[in-house]
Amino acid sequence: MKRSRPSRALAAVVASAALAVSSLTAPVASAAPGVVSSTSTGPQQADITVHSAAMGRDIPLTILTPKDRSKPAPVLYLLNGAGGGEDKATWQRNTDVVKFFENKNVYVVIPMQGAFSYYTDWIKTDPKLGVNKWATFLADELPSAIDTTYNTTGSNAIAGISSSATSVLNLAIQNKGLYKAVGSYSGCASTSSEYGILFMRIVVETRGGGDVRNMWGELRGPLWKKNDPVIHAAGLRGTSLYLSAATGLPGEHDNLAEVPDPMVLGDRIVTGGVIEAATRLCTEQLAGKLARLGIPATVDRPIGGTHSWPYWQDQLHKSWPQIGRAIGA
Repeated sequence: MKRSRPSRALAAVVASAALAVSSLTAPVASAAPGVVSSTSTGPQQADITVHSAAMGRDIPLTILTPKDRSKPAPVLYLLNGAGGGEDKATWQRNTDVVKFFENKNVYVVIPMQGAFSYYTDWIKTDPKLGVNKWATFLADELPSAIDTTYNTTGSNAIAGISSSATSVLNLAIQNKGLYKAVGSYSGCASTSSEYGILFMRIVVETRGGGDVRNMWGELRGPLWKKNDPVIHAAGLRGTSLYLSAATGLPGEHDNLAEVPDPMVLGDRIVTGGVIEAATRLCTEQLAGKLARLGIPATVDRPIGGTHSWPYWQDQLHKSWPQIGRAIGA
């Protein structure tokens, strides 16, 4: 079950400087083989591509850099939800993530691909969703490319929302020591339970048009249990854990002042409420298992709140002090 952790060289300051001054998409000749190109999109922001040998294609990402890049900084890998950054549901479009991190000593790396994949390694190529080897990319290929291109410390954290809030837990369990901290916001960790399987089928099949059997085999089979963070919660020992999920009841952001369109607001309250209530059940199941194992975890349980971006922004803000301390940011 455990994956070998790749060796990672110390960061190359020269390569970091070369990327900083680049304002056009161009090959990054001095960087690791996995980094293909970088385009500056702001003073501390760039769109980069990293090649994935496992998937046979280049993967687009956004990177936010520290204001002072003369000293090494840790890395936060921040995953989008079900759409994988391929739609409008991204951290950049829906939160203050760029402004929030502009004065913090951390690199923030956001993959902009991976829709409906659960950021895991699929056992088969899917006719609709193609080749998905995201666990290999995120754990084996991407960190080495980032660490050899930027001035990093080699200390990592990972966080995700909704479907990717499940993914980050599995990545931490299956790559012991790669991430010092995990933030899991509104996720369902119980992947082999009946409601967990239903949740994943809605994402992969109903929304994505794929077949979950191409991901982990026949329903309720061994791979579903192997990728269940509740079953394998012991693997999270030693990791700084932050979990959150609200009740699904309308909260402070569910109002016409913030969401002027009544139809949009209604959908958020009804659909977003039901989904968030389900993730609360999953989160409590994981929290209970961690408590029985004696594994410390911060669990935030807001009384009100739906499955929507304003609450995930709040959780990123609330969890950052803990995550930042864990990685030395």
